[in-house]
Amino acid sequence: MTLSLRIQTYVHRVMEGFHYVVERPLLTAAIVLVLVSFLVVGLSLPYYLSDPKGFWAQVLAEAHGMIFDIAVIGILLYWLNQRGEVRQRIRMYQDEIDDYRQLESAEASFRTVGNIKRLNRHQVTQINLVNSSLPRTNLNYVNLSGSNMNSANLSNSTLIEANMESARLNQANFENSNLNHVCLRGAYASGANFRDALFIKAQLQNALLIKANFNNAYLMEADLRGSFLMGADFENASLYKADLRGAKGLTAEQLSKAKTLYLAKLDKELQEQLDLLLPSVAAA
Repeated sequence: MTLSLRIQTYVHRVMEGFHYVVERPLLTAAIVLVLVSFLVVGLSLPYYLSDPKGFWAQVLAEAHGMIFDIAVIGILLYWLNQRGEVRQRIRMYQDEIDDYRQLESAEASFRTVGNIKRLNRHQVTQINLVNSSLPRTNLNYVNLSGSNMNSANLSNSTLIEANMESARLNQANFENSNLNHVCLRGAYASGANFRDALFIKAQLQNALLIKANFNNAYLMEADLRGSFLMGADFENASLYKADLRGAKGLTAEQLSKAKTLYLAKLDKELQEQLDLLLPSVAAA
């Protein structure tokens, strides 16, 4: 073997050893610790032998400083780093929702729902879901309060006990969805499609439901007090025990098309108008 070949072989082995160490953080840290310890102890040994008490006092003083650094600077930096990582993850989830926004596929819907739930775990509820396609998805118990869901498609989905308080749902499609116990207080849902939807014990107080479609919907024991119902379609809807007191823009003509108003709670004036229009209907 020639000298140059031996040198190349030696250099190759050295580089392999170097890469082996570098690729293992704990081993690298241990080697650095040993080398630095030998260097520091070697340089400090004369001072330790000449004045051990004074040297030990200085070591303890430095130890207290190290504790202070860990307690203040270390913890603060760790907290800031954690906050930064959380913000990055939140931004990543939001970007993925944007990427899948208008894709009409089961995979896109599944990934968007997953990102919504991850954002909820980080206490994020105001999510941009405009034009999102989320049919046949499971959004039970999610918190979307304050979210923008205008023109979103959530048909045939389940949103049991979902919180969409003050959310924007204009022109959104909830046809044949399960919205039992949902919270839509103060929501903006003008022109929304709730055809064939289940709204049992739903909270719809003060919601803007102008021209919303409740055709054949089940609003049993739903709370619609103070809601805006101008032009809303209640044809064949079940309003058993529904609370419609204080609803704005609601007319007897709208309610006359409902399947049932049995035990529904209405304002006195509206009840009288309904009794005149349909004497056989008792909504008290």
